Amino acid sequence: MTGAGAPGGGPPSAAVLRALEGRTGPAQAPPPPPPGPRPGERTLRLLTVAVVALAAALLTGRAWLLALAAGPLVLLALSLPRAYPRRVETSVDVTPRRCFEGDTVTVRIAVAHDGGEVRLDPGVTLGPGVRLDEVTVGRSSLTLRLTALEWGRWSLGPVDLDVYDAGGTVRRSVRVAAQEVAVFPYAGRSRFTPVPVRLPQRLGEHTAAQYGEGVELIGVRQWEPGERQRRIHWPSTTRRGAVQLHRFAAERAADTVMLIDAFGDVVDPATGVSSLDETVRAAAGLARAYLRTHDRVGVVSVGGATRWLQPQAADAAFYRIVESVLDVRKDRGFDAPGLQQVPPPALPEGALVYVFTPLSDARVLKVLRDLQARARRPVVVEIPSGDPEVEPGDVAGELGLRLWHADRAAMRFALRDSGVPVLRHTAGEPLDLALAPLLSGRVGGRPR
Repeated sequence: MTGAGAPGGGPPSAAVLRALEGRTGPAQAPPPPPPGPRPGERTLRLLTVAVVALAAALLTGRAWLLALAAGPLVLLALSLPRAYPRRVETSVDVTPRRCFEGDTVTVRIAVAHDGGEVRLDPGVTLGPGVRLDEVTVGRSSLTLRLTALEWGRWSLGPVDLDVYDAGGTVRRSVRVAAQEVAVFPYAGRSRFTPVPVRLPQRLGEHTAAQYGEGVELIGVRQWEPGERQRRIHWPSTTRRGAVQLHRFAAERAADTVMLIDAFGDVVDPATGVSSLDETVRAAAGLARAYLRTHDRVGVVSVGGATRWLQPQAADAAFYRIVESVLDVRKDRGFDAPGLQQVPPPALPEGALVYVFTPLSDARVLKVLRDLQARARRPVVVEIPSGDPEVEPGDVAGELGLRLWHADRAAMRFALRDSGVPVLRHTAGEPLDLALAPLLSGRVGGRPR
């Protein structure tokens, strides 16, 4: 999936192919290089020619073949270094450590050594989720430019650095440990922020059903002694013969939790779209929309080790939310066992819970039942994963596909029958299209 190419998307350069040793995809790291000095490739080639010539002279008895061995030995003697690097130290700088999909990551490796002038020859083992675009080798430094292809927490892979003397006859190899980079996903497009029937007792921008000190007029009432009179409604006061005051709705903030189904990653066979990618992008877009209205947003990812972050406000909360789910995809590793219970601190009282799921794993139903048992208001946002491919004429495959459709339809029916809204979000479309049905009424209540 991952390839090494030029920055503009063209074929990889010769330096990149040499650093990757011809590989254009992520590979398993080779064993660590042996310590200590070793003969270089030039030394091995000259010795090979000399040994072959000596062997031929001994076998054939022809003395003139010894001249063929003398040339390589003289060249080798002249190129032997007086001082080769005995101590090699490296330092690594990765810029930036946090980035978004498609951004460039620069890895600079500085090499400190003793002895005379050296030549560097890198060997790169590319990690998943990144692409090697450019390799720049200096006298005492190495620069790698990579492109972050997908969101997640990725290991850039180790770099085996061969340090040669000026003549290329002796080399020492050092391994530069793999560095880690956090790649943030691009948030989906979303502006709508549906709210629950009951909002927490906290000032915000959403109109509540209770009376308070908001700006939305919902009626009038009679003045009582001790109340301020600056909000007198004069038409009603004149008509009724008693002082009437404006009645306003309270303005509150909502607590929302984005629950991400990370029990697996389903890839659409037709489009190649990852359900986990779309799940995180949609959740990030909705979280950013709620944060813009100064609501508190939390996140929970279930599947393997359950990760969660309590609801919080402010713009910086968006990056904390996204970073908390990056471990869901760490070098494409998944934990097989899953937890079906969400920690109580992750679900404050009155929180509206959005469950982003492809509905491909029945374990998410246990999570939803647990939410309903705690009197929480879940809203399921289904991320379609596409139908499995069936070969034409494959009767068993067609029956299996019908059974698969029936199983998913039964899951949707069971959720709607229990009062859980099920919305369908198509990849590439704004999330507002899926959330639009919730705007006709407050979640958990009757339509307006």
